[in-house]
Amino acid sequence: MTSKLKRLTFLAAALAVLAFAALPAVAADEHAAVEEHAAAGEHAEASDLYHLPNFISIFWGDRLAGDRAGYLDPLFSAIAALIIMTVLLRVASRPTDEPSRFHVAIEMLVDGLYGLVEGAIGPSARRYTPYLGTLFMFILINNFMGLVPFLHASTSSINTTVSLALCTFLYVQFIGIKENGPLGYLHHLAGSPRSGLEWGFVPLMFPLHVLGEFIKPLSLSLRLFGNIMGEDKLLAVFVVLGAGMLSFAHLPFGLPIQVPIMFLAMLTSTIQALVFTLLSTIYIALMLPHGEHEHAAAGHGH
Repeated sequence: MTSKLKRLTFLAAALAVLAFAALPAVAADEHAAVEEHAAAGEHAEASDLYHLPNFISIFWGDRLAGDRAGYLDPLFSAIAALIIMTVLLRVASRPTDEPSRFHVAIEMLVDGLYGLVEGAIGPSARRYTPYLGTLFMFILINNFMGLVPFLHASTSSINTTVSLALCTFLYVQFIGIKENGPLGYLHHLAGSPRSGLEWGFVPLMFPLHVLGEFIKPLSLSLRLFGNIMGEDKLLAVFVVLGAGMLSFAHLPFGLPIQVPIMFLAMLTSTIQALVFTLLSTIYIALMLPHGEHEHAAAGHGH
């Protein structure tokens, strides 16, 4: 029970970082919006053209109007973190000798995530599974929240996806320095040269590797943001189109033509969460000392 509580404490801390990592970006957006407002001389109202209404905007929209609209995504990120913590605490507090179907399903999910990480990293996967598993569940829940009426997917905001990618970037660099040492870390960024010819290419390879480390989080954030934003936009268009089809009857609802799109979005949301987590796993594996790669590859060869 103690080990479970320790893991949950780590999980809660990681989720708190993920949930509120977007706040600095939101503050920057707020500052930019204020400047734009002053320059244009107009009210800087939030122009949410492609998102469906959510319960926070409906009940407390006046408090998030204008330059405060960017705080909507951190609020829904916090809700996603709260959902994950509640589910895992409930599972951890239940006796293991009488597991329910839900308990078994969560354990299968955790085992599957561990197998995914172990396949890329090897025996040391246990050290990195808590972060990567948390990342997967956090992105997945956020993506699914965009499919639930009156909820919102914070991963459809570039602020959230960039924050998640920055968390992975900092975590990977920390692992690189910790596992390789400062000199080994610089040697890795130089391309791990061994021969004289390889050392001769270091002035060329070092900037390229450093640039590659910065491009990785950028590609992660843009891929997730583009896909989830596209899903939200497509759902909103179909909801409006369905409402327009029954506009002649003056009904408070429309044809649910967005339902097939929702099933497709469930699939793509899962894939995007998996892709983000898998690429993060590969980034960690590439940063580890080469001996661990060879050991993991040998293990899979058997």
